[in-house]
Amino acid sequence: MADSVFAHVVHAPEDPILGVTVAYNKDSSPVKVNLGVGAYRTEEGKPLVLNVVRRAEQMLVNDTSRVKEYLSITGLADFNKLSAKLIFGADSPAIKENRVTTVQCLSGTGSLRVGAEFLARHYHEHTIYIPQPTWGNHPKIFTLAGLSVKYYRYYDPATRGLDFQGLLDNLMAAPSGAIVLLHACAHNPTGVDPTIDQWEKIRKLMRSKGLLPFFDSAYQGFASGNLDADAQSVRMFVADGGECLAAQSYAKNMGLYGERVGALSIVCKDSNVASKVESQLKMVIRPMYSNPPIHGASIVATILKDRQMYDEWTVELKAMAERIISMRQQLYDAMQARGTPGDWSHIIKQIGMFTFTGLNVEQVLFMTREYHIYMTSDGRISMAGLSSRTVPHLADAMHAAVTRAA
Repeated sequence: MADSVFAHVVHAPEDPILGVTVAYNKDSSPVKVNLGVGAYRTEEGKPLVLNVVRRAEQMLVNDTSRVKEYLSITGLADFNKLSAKLIFGADSPAIKENRVTTVQCLSGTGSLRVGAEFLARHYHEHTIYIPQPTWGNHPKIFTLAGLSVKYYRYYDPATRGLDFQGLLDNLMAAPSGAIVLLHACAHNPTGVDPTIDQWEKIRKLMRSKGLLPFFDSAYQGFASGNLDADAQSVRMFVADGGECLAAQSYAKNMGLYGERVGALSIVCKDSNVASKVESQLKMVIRPMYSNPPIHGASIVATILKDRQMYDEWTVELKAMAERIISMRQQLYDAMQARGTPGDWSHIIKQIGMFTFTGLNVEQVLFMTREYHIYMTSDGRISMAGLSSRTVPHLADAMHAAVTRAA
């Protein structure tokens, strides 16, 4: 029998983040803990569907006038309008002046990809600067879209905080007009964010050099528990009248991971430009996936346009954020109680779903082997995967890794 025409295809490596879950699932230990996955878990370690999401879904199911027709290329109009308001603010001048174009995309990844493809076709500078480190998918998304990826310094391993001077130096040295990817809040994987004062300095430098901001907002409301506070960085850049891009995801803040609900907004100089930009975004989307799915976006729109449901959502969102903040405090306290060598205050200073522990590859392997704790090899742990029950086990493992492993 003839060989397959695909016989030459080699096995691709496991995705480093998703591969953690694959390894965890194969482990039969009763004490195993998965801290690799970027999804919220309850105190019992279970996935959570928000009550307000269940209610919105029930309303949609009960509405017999709803049909399954295609959406337009740009997606659900209500969803787009409400998403722009959520990130830019209900009273944003950019929205009032009709100079924002928003298109529904496939969560954060899809929004970034559509934005990147648009820039590769219609923007004069094809270099994008992304933070070092950043989410593992970022470099792949931008490279495949046709942009050239370079890095700017972001994380300082010595302080386990922001390398602010390094960041400014790298952006100052970037060519005029280059695109710069900015995490709107809750930087992934480090959990380290600039202060408002630092954001202002970043904004001034970028505007003086004509650098184009591209925000990735995956955690609005999920970082601090406050939707407005988590959008401050983006709003500062919109308030100065300049142009920027923003990718939004509802995976984390509404728990709609598998529904793939997101939006890409481009803030333009005037409404005429915004209209032309939207027409070209359609040209990117049509041959890619034609139009986005209707269900998840309808859930979001149902919640955002009803004041009572919106308020209910903010309460549930704050509860998720506060559980994660509480896990940080519990882990820090447990490390202090064990007298683990080193300063662990970064655990409570960092924000959002992830903590960059500062543990090295050998220490991570040691914790997996000896304590059945699964995490990415860079030492990133998902605080959402922790519970009061598993904090002592993790603290024991980290203490042992620091005192016994390389």
